[in-house]
Amino acid sequence: MMKSVAVIAVPTLSLFEFGVVGEVFGIDRSALNVGLPAFEFTTCTAVPGLMATNAGVSVSIEHDLSAVQDADLVVMAPYSRGTPLPSSVADALQAANDRGARILSVCSGAFALAEAGLLDGRKATTHWKYSQQLAAEYPNIDVDEDVLYVEDGNIITSAGTAAGIDACLYLVREEFGAKAATAIARGMVVPPHRDGGQAQYIDRPVPIRTGDPMEELLVWLSENVDKQFSITELAQRMHMSDRTFARRFRAATGTTPASWITSQRILRAQTLLEDSQLSIDEIAREAGFGHAVLLRHHFQRTLGTSPASYRQAFRGRVLSP
Repeated sequence: MMKSVAVIAVPTLSLFEFGVVGEVFGIDRSALNVGLPAFEFTTCTAVPGLMATNAGVSVSIEHDLSAVQDADLVVMAPYSRGTPLPSSVADALQAANDRGARILSVCSGAFALAEAGLLDGRKATTHWKYSQQLAAEYPNIDVDEDVLYVEDGNIITSAGTAAGIDACLYLVREEFGAKAATAIARGMVVPPHRDGGQAQYIDRPVPIRTGDPMEELLVWLSENVDKQFSITELAQRMHMSDRTFARRFRAATGTTPASWITSQRILRAQTLLEDSQLSIDEIAREAGFGHAVLLRHHFQRTLGTSPASYRQAFRGRVLSP
């Protein structure tokens, strides 16, 4: 189980994204009784001391890169692209990868992973502003500039700013289950799950209650995924043609109505598998798939496992006192 987290910082550190990682992993939430440990959270750098950030302030970093040696999760924080990467940081990243540690980069942190050779032959992403540069400088990387985050083996790379939250919560969900991720998200007042394949650059990335009809529809859909409805019925609900509705939906979510609804149904099924005694058939109906065979099909295609295997792996994650 993941218990220790080491964040590698280099000048000029991106303060917001660094804060995101600290918010998720640096706060002791073990008392919530949702399966979260008190992470051993350490920020380290090649030369400890005051470090400049992109916000015009400096932060004091006390620990050197030895903190990376035993960390379960190593996070490469984003930094100014004009800053040369210290060779000791590249060495630390390579050593962490060699021993199989989980590695996460946020935004421009992907360039450090690339320079260390960790992304050769892998899929990766970064902020859409830098994705073409990453692809040009490192042609052996399969750069996907249209997604929020990508997991390839033990490495997760994420896009900028809020996508770092999504990647961190995804990792928490993988390691500790839906309750843990939801508890952190609730405290941060952010959605507990955005699929990594969602587009980076969209008009409205998450549904919020602002009175906008499309956003109200997304909230309604997320609460009624067990029901069956056609695209035409949804378009009529919005007083739009099918074509206009599909275009507006993609602008609001970055994906198609069918894909978005399926992802919400999978999320509902994951929660029920973790937290309920319902059978696979019952969960298929409650999640809107109707039949277990469809649930198994979408589960395998999306998560690479069966509902039964997922339940066995992720159920009962609350730690004993």
